[in-house]
Amino acid sequence: MIPLKNRIKVFRALHDLSQEALARQVGVTRQTILAIEKGRYDPSLLLAYKIARFFGVTIEDIFLYDEEESPKKLPF
Repeated sequence: MIPLKNRIKVFRALHDLSQEALARQVGVTRQTILAIEKGRYDPSLLLAYKIARFFGVTIEDIFLYDEEESPKKLPF
């Protein structure tokens, strides 16, 4: 499985937020935000929505899906 790429670090920098501050705002730990930023953990849809909503953008603005890197569908 290919992890989602994301722009959380960029949005945090634009809003001058630490990982800890963002984590508190969306109800997770700093380690969760770190793992998402590093691509070691894909957030739930609810968490992705909370992060996007906090920054006032769409999920697609933060989380990037690359179809070319995704596993190919089987022909059946």
